[in-house]
Amino acid sequence: MEQTERNEQTERTDAYEGYSVRTDLALEAHQMAGATHGAATIPGVESEEEEADGFRITKMRITDQVAAKMLGKQEGSYLTFEIPGLRQKDPELHQNVAKRFAEELQKFINLPDKASVLIVGLGNWNVTPDALGPSVAKKVFVTRHLYAHMPELLNDGFRPVAAVSPGVLGITGIETSEIVNGIVQHMKPDLVIAIDALASRSLERVNTTIQVADTGINPGSGVGNKRKALNKESLGVPVVAIGVPTVVDAVTIAHDTMQHLMSRLSQIVPGNDCAKLFDNFNDQERRRLIHEVLQPLGQNLMVTPKEIDRFIDDIAAVVANGLNMALHQSITPEDAPMFLQS
Repeated sequence: MEQTERNEQTERTDAYEGYSVRTDLALEAHQMAGATHGAATIPGVESEEEEADGFRITKMRITDQVAAKMLGKQEGSYLTFEIPGLRQKDPELHQNVAKRFAEELQKFINLPDKASVLIVGLGNWNVTPDALGPSVAKKVFVTRHLYAHMPELLNDGFRPVAAVSPGVLGITGIETSEIVNGIVQHMKPDLVIAIDALASRSLERVNTTIQVADTGINPGSGVGNKRKALNKESLGVPVVAIGVPTVVDAVTIAHDTMQHLMSRLSQIVPGNDCAKLFDNFNDQERRRLIHEVLQPLGQNLMVTPKEIDRFIDDIAAVVANGLNMALHQSITPEDAPMFLQS
C-alpha cells in the first residue's frame, strides 16, 4: 500500500514538474493548475465555495506536498473573500464584510481569551499600493499597554493586542524578518497576524479580494520583492497572514486587453485570421509570449488602479474592524466603528 501511494505521488510530481505559478492568491493558483492540467479538482486540494450577500467565500486546504509544489503554496488552510462591490463606497457592504470576515478569522485564531496577539503591518507606507499593512496597523485597537498601566479600563471581553509597522529594508536598512523576530522574542505573543499587499493575475480581483492563510507570508510579495518568510518556523509562534491584491503586472493587462480585442474582432469580422491565431495558444503560452515582448523593453510594470488612495483607506478600515471584532469579544458589529483608530 505504501509503495503504491509513493508511485502515485511520483507520477503526480512528474506530471506537474515545471509548472510555475505567478500569483499571491492560492485561489488563483488552484484555478491555474486546474486549467493547465484539465482537471476541475486537484489531488491534495480540498475546496468549497459559499455565496453570501454581495460576495463569495472560498475555503481551500492544501493537504500534501505534491499539491503544494504544484500550486507554489505551502500546505495549510486558505480563505478567500471575493467582493466585487468592495471598490465602491458602500458602508453597508463594508460593514457586512467586516462582520463575516471577523467570524471566519476567529476560526484561524483559535486562542484562549487572554492569549496575546502581535499585529504586523508589512509594507512601505510611502508607496500607496504597498501601504495596506501600515494602514491596518494604525487603525486596529491595541490594548497591551492598557493591561500594564490601566487594567481597570478593560473587562473580560478584551485580550492583549499590540501592533507594529516595521517598514521595509529600503527605509530601515534592516530585514523585516529580523525586526519582527526581535519583537517576538521580547514580547512572546501567542500569535502573529501579518497584513500585506498582494499581487493578482486577474484585473477583476485587484482591490476586490481578501485572503487569509495560516501558512505565514513573504513580505513584499505584492510588489515582486519577496523577503524572508514570516511563519511558525522562522518566528516560533503561529502566523496568520491577511492579504489584499492591490497590483497586477502589465502582462496581465496586455493579455486581458488582447483577449477582449480578439473576441470583439471575431464578432465584427467572422473568421478573422488574427482571432484564430490567438486561439491557437493557451492562456499560459499567451502570457509567456507577452512577457517575452515586454521584458526586454523594461515595460513589464506593476500597475495599480488610480483610486488606490481611497481604496487603501477603505479596505484598511474593513480589515481593522474585522480584526477588532475577532480579537475582542466585547467589540460588537454595532460598536466596532468606535474602536477604529484614526
